[in-house]
Amino acid sequence: MNFNDINYERTDYNRVKDIYEKALTNIRSSKDFDEVKSTIESLNKTRVHLQTMKEVASIKYSINTKDDYFVGENEYWDEYGPLYQDLDYELYQTLLSIGFKDQIIEEYGRQFYSLMECQVKSFSRDIIGLLQEENRLMSDYTGLLASAKIDFAGRVCNLSDMNFYMESLDDRVREEAIRAHTGFFEENEDRFDQLFDSLVNIRHQMALKMGYKSFIDLGYYRMQRTDYNRDMVANLRENVLAKYSKKVHALYEAQAQRIGRDKIDYFCERIEFLDGNAEPKGDSKEIFEAGRAMYSSLSKETQEFFDFLFSKGLFDVEARENKAMGGYCTVLPEYKMPFIFANFNGTVDDIDVLTHEAGHAFQMYMSRHIDMPELIFPTLDSCEIHSMSMEFFTYPWMDLFFGQDVEKYKTYHYGSAIKFLPYGCLVDHFQHEIYENPDMSPDQRKATWLRLENKYLPYRDYGDLDILNRGGYWFRQGHIYKDPFYYIDYVLAQICALNFYEKMQDDYDMAWNDYLKICRLGGRYSFFDLVKIANLPNPFN
Repeated sequence: MNFNDINYERTDYNRVKDIYEKALTNIRSSKDFDEVKSTIESLNKTRVHLQTMKEVASIKYSINTKDDYFVGENEYWDEYGPLYQDLDYELYQTLLSIGFKDQIIEEYGRQFYSLMECQVKSFSRDIIGLLQEENRLMSDYTGLLASAKIDFAGRVCNLSDMNFYMESLDDRVREEAIRAHTGFFEENEDRFDQLFDSLVNIRHQMALKMGYKSFIDLGYYRMQRTDYNRDMVANLRENVLAKYSKKVHALYEAQAQRIGRDKIDYFCERIEFLDGNAEPKGDSKEIFEAGRAMYSSLSKETQEFFDFLFSKGLFDVEARENKAMGGYCTVLPEYKMPFIFANFNGTVDDIDVLTHEAGHAFQMYMSRHIDMPELIFPTLDSCEIHSMSMEFFTYPWMDLFFGQDVEKYKTYHYGSAIKFLPYGCLVDHFQHEIYENPDMSPDQRKATWLRLENKYLPYRDYGDLDILNRGGYWFRQGHIYKDPFYYIDYVLAQICALNFYEKMQDDYDMAWNDYLKICRLGGRYSFFDLVKIANLPNPFN
């Protein structure tokens, strides 16, 4: 099945609900686990179709946020998503209460049982209305970012397009581009504040309705955290600062020296080399052809995977007007296919997409034998190990994209991996303070960001950019709006990826085999277990 040949149809909630109710009745009356398993397998056919239609609608909406039909479908899923979630909640409640715990764990794994417990602790019918409103607000945020139309260099640019100009070696062009990009957020400051204010309020109401003191506890269950808690995360943030602050400072000093500056400020932070950053050679078609050569050489598994991805049209990477920002990989479980969404902009980001999002897609491809939809992907902390590590595993082939600039790319990429760690901790710390104090005003939130930014990123100098000097940088960080408490997962995974990179230096084949091992396991194990299986040190230690 080619992606463009998939026939999207809106699912009928009442029909699906009837199928669930009959299945749950069968499960509750089952005399042995074989009957339960058979009913689950039958119900999963409906569940994977449901999830596939939802993902197709989401992808189509992301591709064009002004497509009237899929705007309507996105609104449908915003409204009905929590109602379908309620059906799964009933399934989990039933499976947790029927007395077949040992058999469920033996068949599907301890992690599956733990995931069901997290789902039950993170959902209630009492919050369905709030979840629907949360969905609508997150869609509004997506639409607001996609609405950017910036007149620059004789063209109308979206936010992704501006990245190309924000890396220009021409100081005037780069400064004007950064000012224009920042200007979009300043012009829409009230709207960004209002959206986030509503999201924080709604999430806090959810937590109170479910008996939690704050959204933090609920948020951790929503993220399916089964191995660690907020105290361990707080300790991790401090460990990152202690271990990496000096390294980050040294990287910025080396960068300043390379480009002939006394220090790095926001207007030159993206410039790595005086004669220009590494730039990928060719357009998106040529980049994907080079990607085919790379993955064909890396391993037989990656060759088969990339040929599959290419032949089935499982990606959309061209930046276009009204296209949603960012990049992601999702899965279409009915067809056992991943899908990559991105916005190419002519910078190194294009290659990072080809490796990062392809890392997610490769893991899904290697896990396509897993039928239980909850276990195709692992929890997000583990998912990001696959993506971030793939960025390093592909180093030997970067000359295909950068030619003589390959060492420039590696210098940039490795440095960026280290520089990211304190920023990732900043985003996480900010969210903990926000949801611990949900009554903050917009100005207080910006002040909180600014205080934490000074702790984690003391080198940041925004010049005279007013909204950034007032603590408004985080408006552009979609995870803060749409995926609360996700961002620390990137920190955990980046540390694991750096450990994989160290292993590659000693024995590339051994490191790759460990990586393949965890890709094949999908979501059958928790984060700590997968790290152990991959023979990596635990980031919390």
